[in-house]
Amino acid sequence: MTATGRSSAEHASFQAFFHCYLREIDPGQWASPGTVTTLHRFSGKTWSLRGPSVLILALPHQKLELGLEVLYRSTVGPHHFGGVRCRQTGSPDWWPTTPFAAVQLLISELYSGHSEADREQTKTHELELLSRFSESYRNMTRYLCARQTDPLLGSDRFIASEQSLLYGHWAHPTPKSRQGMVDWAHDFYAPELGGMFRLHCFSVERSMVAQRSVCGRPAESLIRECLGLVDSDSGAVMVPVHPLQASWLMHQPAVKAAIADGRIRDCGLLGPEFTATSSVRTLYHPDLPWMLKFSIPVKVTNSLRVNKFSELEAGATMARLLLRTGFSRAHPGFQVINDPAYLTVRLPGQCESGFEVILRENPFVAGHDNGIHSLAALTQGPLPHQLSRLHNLIQGLALAEGRPSAAVCRDWFHHYFDCAIEPAIALLDEHGIALEAHQQNSLLDVSAGYPRTYFYRDNQGFYLSPSYRDHLVALDPAIAHLGELFYDDDMIQDRFGYYLLFNQLFAVIHRLGADGLIDEYALLDITRDRLQKIRRSLTGAGRQFAAAVLDRPRLAYKGNLLTRIQDVDELQAELEMAVYTSIENPLALKTGRSLRETGYEVA
Repeated sequence: MTATGRSSAEHASFQAFFHCYLREIDPGQWASPGTVTTLHRFSGKTWSLRGPSVLILALPHQKLELGLEVLYRSTVGPHHFGGVRCRQTGSPDWWPTTPFAAVQLLISELYSGHSEADREQTKTHELELLSRFSESYRNMTRYLCARQTDPLLGSDRFIASEQSLLYGHWAHPTPKSRQGMVDWAHDFYAPELGGMFRLHCFSVERSMVAQRSVCGRPAESLIRECLGLVDSDSGAVMVPVHPLQASWLMHQPAVKAAIADGRIRDCGLLGPEFTATSSVRTLYHPDLPWMLKFSIPVKVTNSLRVNKFSELEAGATMARLLLRTGFSRAHPGFQVINDPAYLTVRLPGQCESGFEVILRENPFVAGHDNGIHSLAALTQGPLPHQLSRLHNLIQGLALAEGRPSAAVCRDWFHHYFDCAIEPAIALLDEHGIALEAHQQNSLLDVSAGYPRTYFYRDNQGFYLSPSYRDHLVALDPAIAHLGELFYDDDMIQDRFGYYLLFNQLFAVIHRLGADGLIDEYALLDITRDRLQKIRRSLTGAGRQFAAAVLDRPRLAYKGNLLTRIQDVDELQAELEMAVYTSIENPLALKTGRSLRETGYEVA
């Protein structure tokens, strides 16, 4: 373990947790210029500030205050913190503390003040959160120490970019939590470590297999092609699973019984070696036209990663529906990576057996995989001794064109808005389809420097408006059977706004601002202007969305920390909903100039 890797992981873990706390629990109090000097003192010494601001966070149940040195204040994303200090409430003296200790204080504060009747459950939830935070911090340390000098971190290949997310999502309090993945398994199955492995396969009696494909060939045929198998047994179907899932399946009574009576035969490891994309459970091979998405017995961040049968059906039906809309033909810079086929084993009394496998289109085969990055990879903070991917990209364009970075940023942002944001709103407006377009589900082709194609991936991330039900059913009658995809219009507006704006677009604005390339307010002004034009040009749900995000003083915000505090598995909860809160809307604030004059910021 290197000191740089460990300290970088500690700071990134602290940064993510505090960002969630400030957004979801308490925004803290900014120290006014006249009082900053009084904050310098601790134990008779001077607190030498590196940044212009200090944020004070009260912990009333512990009669403590934390002082956070702020190196960069953001309107749309996380503030960047330097050192952290602690003091007794009312005391003038500060003492230094470590980032890890500061997070422990926050966790203790979150679970303080509950009634005696709730004490045991509260303590259980507190230990669970502390455990997940510690595990995430430990995993991040491991990944950073293993990869920090790896030249592949700078590669433009799709899979290298997917496996470069060493910090994880800054809007999640435990971004690298992987409960259920034992220590040795990370080397093989964690995308950050780039392991390669074969799939565990079972030959299953045909009568037990359910499959569907809307792409012209049976799912089992596509699977056999991926596995490199030529001969087929007409009475059986080859079903691959993730090796981690195979271990779990072999302990299930129904599977053991089917193996004992010969209906399922364990064939062991077969086929070529795959490697994990950023989701951990979707696997990639550079020479195959399909990625494979599996269930795994691992809780990644908030949720156990299970392919539900309803999602298998939704993926196939939505693939066909989207094709019939003709939307991507009309908007060639906006593409959806479809999940048009699936295969699973049906076991008595079970909706999901654990054998579920989804076939996802792979447009990024070798030779077509250069310059493809998720928004999460582009906007990830700089790794030790490096610049961010987006910073490097803008800097390279500015150097090649002989233009100021701020001018390049404006043009780059307009290209990004053209292919990623405006078409997503148009899809909602024309067809009532909203996408869960967060930064990890959003890919950009920046092989030419400027964004030219946006790709969306995720069969769990479709929201259909009931106002468009008749229109959608007319396009594909099977949509009538996907009632679980139709959500209340207000809920769609909230969820779509969170994912498209806070999680994706604001991440781009934050990264460009934090890297010192352009003022965040300049990009907020561009966003406001673009949304005004959209509001004037559209007529349906997209127009309503643009109006809402421009006018509402507060917008819905996904509470990843609140979800974690209550130990909610959002993918198992009713309607698959995490806990949501609301925060101030940067787009509904004053102009950038006025904001700078008043010193207003969104904490």
